[in-house]
Amino acid sequence: MLININPILSPELLFHLRSMGHGEKLILADANFPSNSTNNKVIRLDGVNIKDAAIAILSVFPLDSFVVSKGGSPALRMEVDNKPDELTETHKEFIEAVKSVSGEHWKVGSISRQDFYEEAKKAYCIVTTTDARPFGCFVITKGVILPDGKVWT
Repeated sequence: MLININPILSPELLFHLRSMGHGEKLILADANFPSNSTNNKVIRLDGVNIKDAAIAILSVFPLDSFVVSKGGSPALRMEVDNKPDELTETHKEFIEAVKSVSGEHWKVGSISRQDFYEEAKKAYCIVTTTDARPFGCFVITKGVILPDGKVWT
């Protein structure tokens, strides 16, 4: 056990979060996403829902401010098919987690389901949960941590 490390963050997940570099993407996926056939680096968080996984990951994961400077968002939610503006309960929980852990200034953008699948193929890794609610998939882009431990914003 470690002090101040969320116990959801397994040794394997911590290793991969620490190994990722600036601009690399992590996929946070629901139980229905075809993780293993999409990417060969999959970390399972069995018994964990999206909200709890997001809170744990974001507690150690800086968001990428460079994406924002280019008009994008370092956190994206998968859009509901044919309803891109609809926010599911999972989306709302993820947005709440981003704002409460990373800060109110971060905005969560959206990405179509088909574009999400393409991003997942190129992502550093997929963290898959057992949250079975549909469209509960997210892209998170890693940012920079400065020498003083603060996140580059």
